[in-house]
Amino acid sequence: MASHEKDTTAQDISSPAQSAEFTHADGLPPRPEGWKYKQFKIGPVTTWYASPAVQLIVVAFVCFLCPGMFNALGGMGGTGLSNAKAGDDANTALYSTFAVIGFAAGTFTNRLGIRVALSFGGMGYCIYVSSFLCFKHTSNFGFSIFAGALLGVCAGLLWSAQGAIMMSYPPERLKGRYISWFWMIFNLGGVVGSLIPLGQNIHTTSNSSVSDGTYVGFIVLTFCGAVLSFALVDGKSVIRHDGSRVILMKNPTWWSEVTGLWEVFLTDPYIVLLFPMFFASNWFYTYHFNDVNLAFFNTRTRALNNTLYWTSQIFGAVIFGYALDFQSVSRTMRAKAAWVALFVLTFAIWGGGYAFQKGYTRSSLPEKDTVVKEDWTTSGYVGPMFLYIFYGFYDAAWQTCVYWFMGALTNNGRKLANFAGFYKGIQSAGAAIMWRLDGLDNPPAYMSLFASCWGLLAGSLLLALPVILLKVRNHVPLEDDLKFTDETAADVVPTEESDLKIGEEKV
Repeated sequence: MASHEKDTTAQDISSPAQSAEFTHADGLPPRPEGWKYKQFKIGPVTTWYASPAVQLIVVAFVCFLCPGMFNALGGMGGTGLSNAKAGDDANTALYSTFAVIGFAAGTFTNRLGIRVALSFGGMGYCIYVSSFLCFKHTSNFGFSIFAGALLGVCAGLLWSAQGAIMMSYPPERLKGRYISWFWMIFNLGGVVGSLIPLGQNIHTTSNSSVSDGTYVGFIVLTFCGAVLSFALVDGKSVIRHDGSRVILMKNPTWWSEVTGLWEVFLTDPYIVLLFPMFFASNWFYTYHFNDVNLAFFNTRTRALNNTLYWTSQIFGAVIFGYALDFQSVSRTMRAKAAWVALFVLTFAIWGGGYAFQKGYTRSSLPEKDTVVKEDWTTSGYVGPMFLYIFYGFYDAAWQTCVYWFMGALTNNGRKLANFAGFYKGIQSAGAAIMWRLDGLDNPPAYMSLFASCWGLLAGSLLLALPVILLKVRNHVPLEDDLKFTDETAADVVPTEESDLKIGEEKV
């Protein structure tokens, strides 16, 4: 690199000389020899395998095949069964272990590395789906609850690693775009996965369990996702298109990462104000899947609603992700605009949900397989269909904004792994409580659960407002990002000297 570029880049490694994440071949930085850095073209752009965008795509397809299929199955209501009891109990176990492991998952991810954490994390999804195929034929509650608890451990590591990649690999100006790219591919898994039960149950107008073939298809796909995790490279090997690298710990130990978990609360105590947003972010899934989709609609209409729900998430992620990277407006102003947009959507969409929820209760919709439920041919289906679409859109908007808010606070990969762990752990604690409430022998009224969703979402936005107003900056200086690591500027800035040092690594 030219000498004048060294000085500017050392001050801001998130503002590369190139105007886009992908650049033409004549503008590429020096890289080590080896297959990871061998350039190739995708249309008019040139990149390499160990680049942030390619690694994001790989992890997105892992989540497409693992959590994406999990979402598709869960979105059917009752995890595909006609009665929600087994799914509720398994998910209570899942989110209980997820809450504990997920909160500290950044420690394990930083010590073990991104690839190991994701590979181990993907295995739990295949076992989880298998347990429900088993339950359908044997009513083995023990296996489904064990599989749920195991998946909580696995998913905690997977989502911490995923969050670290999505928030720390891209430069600051592209974080919203990276989040949207991930969310698009990930939720495409939910769309494709939901098409399986839709196609296999398209003539099933009763309230019944999905077919064995549906479960077998999900088992195969989740196994493929676990295997695909091994295709990732370690974070230390990733080189951005301006030549800079991800800020990590060079020599992590178990002690450094355990203490690092608590250091976050000393360096960034304001993060606790985002915890209510984390807690609310999956609270409403139980209500959407079991108390709207499963309660009100028959099997084939549930499958259609599920497809529409995950499709709408793709549009939500695109709209919010790209808007959050709109460079003509300062990042501080974009953060405030995102908060206002979420606040308006919370009252507009959930206000419509309130009008819908007034139309039925648990006593008016008894859970029996013989009950004839609403079908897509029923008069008046269009209104609830659009409400369910907007519920999915809202979920993507919420998740995209929360990830972007965290990514706007720091570029440090080690710290962001901990942030992602906090997010998924606290999120899972909320989900565990909600799944348990819905799975009680005498569960709360639908309207009570609806009110808890709406109230948590609105209240958590108010509590998060000080972080949005006071802590989001237009740019995080390099010296601030390096405080939480044992790396120096020479280890991460794109200079000829550091590039030569990288070249000495074995690839």
